[in-house]
Amino acid sequence: MKRRGSGIFLHLTSLPSPFGIGDMGVWAYKFIDFLSAAKQSFWQVLPLNPTSEAGGNSPYSSPSAFAGNPLLVSPELLAQEGFLGPSEVQNPPLFPKKRVDYRALTKYKKTLFLVAYKKFNGRGKKSFAFENFCNENSFWLEDYALFTSLKKYFGGKVWSQWPRGIRDRKANKIRPLQEKLSEWIEMEKFLQFLFAQQWFSLKKYCHHKGIQIIGDMPIYVNYDSADVWANSELFQLDAQKKPLVVAGIPPDYFSSTGQLWGNPIYRWDELKKGGYSWWVRRVEHNLKLFDMVRLDHFKGFVDYCEVPARSRTAVGGLWVKGPRQDFFNALLKHFPHLPFIAEDLGVITAEVHELRDRFEFPGMRVLQFAFGTDPLADLYKPIHYIKNCVAYTGTHDNDTLVGWLHGSKGHSTRTRDEIRLEKENVLRFLGRKGARRNNIHWEIIRLLMMSVANLTIFPMQDILGLGEEARMNRPATAHGNWEWRLMPEQLKPSLGQRLLQMTEIYGRA
Repeated sequence: MKRRGSGIFLHLTSLPSPFGIGDMGVWAYKFIDFLSAAKQSFWQVLPLNPTSEAGGNSPYSSPSAFAGNPLLVSPELLAQEGFLGPSEVQNPPLFPKKRVDYRALTKYKKTLFLVAYKKFNGRGKKSFAFENFCNENSFWLEDYALFTSLKKYFGGKVWSQWPRGIRDRKANKIRPLQEKLSEWIEMEKFLQFLFAQQWFSLKKYCHHKGIQIIGDMPIYVNYDSADVWANSELFQLDAQKKPLVVAGIPPDYFSSTGQLWGNPIYRWDELKKGGYSWWVRRVEHNLKLFDMVRLDHFKGFVDYCEVPARSRTAVGGLWVKGPRQDFFNALLKHFPHLPFIAEDLGVITAEVHELRDRFEFPGMRVLQFAFGTDPLADLYKPIHYIKNCVAYTGTHDNDTLVGWLHGSKGHSTRTRDEIRLEKENVLRFLGRKGARRNNIHWEIIRLLMMSVANLTIFPMQDILGLGEEARMNRPATAHGNWEWRLMPEQLKPSLGQRLLQMTEIYGRA
């Protein structure tokens, strides 16, 4: 963050692949080559944790804050490693090319994984690499593998609905089930081993090409997760292990009912007593996976909102003081530096800015927020950027540049007048009279490239100039998100050359 650079925002699920979803196989390496040829310094991804259909396939809704998503494991690499035969990966089903069909591909990959596990298990003696992985990650892997197997055994029920002894983790009740489900548990560990092997090989290749990976760490975890089940004393739960309060945001300028997220709230006092050890391990784990980490909802470390668990909206939510400086000072006792990006979007208080700046975390500037009627709009204009920030054209929660500029049909929360006003303001800022779709995204990208921000990140959809059909996520909608995919033919050398030229001109190569 002390030098100028730029990068691309593209989640692994969006990569091309014949197996229905992007993975850590051939196209991940081709994408890294594309980044390298365009002299990009960073690749930003979303959380890599497991997803589920029940959680809307969202990477922010996971049964584990530590585990990797098995759906990202490449069948082609499994074949190369001898876990699958060549014939088993040669003719996959005809999945949609432009969207991810999570239900269909999950069923298909589970079949492949079972075959791979049987071959692995049939070898008899476990490999040193597998045993070493299990030992090094036992602090989370044991609980996750057991939790996932128990959830399957109990028909997918939320863990608080399991038999009391299992819910409360009584050793004499859990031990018989551990023995009964030992093969399921071992398979879950095997899948995590495969994920780790493929991910760290990919990360090594990134470093070989001079590219750093920016990851994403949500502040909260899912209630129905191995993390809460195994560490219930660290969360505000009642005697039946159900949440007393949940996370959200009270009513504000943007919403009359606020936002109700539903995640359990930490008992920061208990965490502090233990030296924040659970968080230290989580940060350590993420800093192994990534070179830099975006802290989602950074405000929550300063002040967090508690909403009564039975509330249907966040109207009754109250702000409570968070761990603030004490938390990050505790982390610094374990890590020489904290390569964090603070997600400081929205209505942010002076205390949030103070904490961010005290530890010199770069904040975020999103260009799409710069041209509306929001009183904070000026903050997001490139003329007001500072060096220590990360500038984005948009995030995974925004429409694409082209979709935003031209107004999404039926999906925008903005009125027609607001869309028209923003478009007029953008054109004035660019010194243009019209918004021809074929190149305006490059003019907007240029605004960020030439800014003083040390780091600029562009969603791949914006580099391609795609419209609303390529949007990754629409907040407050439960279906149709996280599905967009890059087509192989879109990753053209000419596109990389154009990006390279602009990167070099503005000193970001």
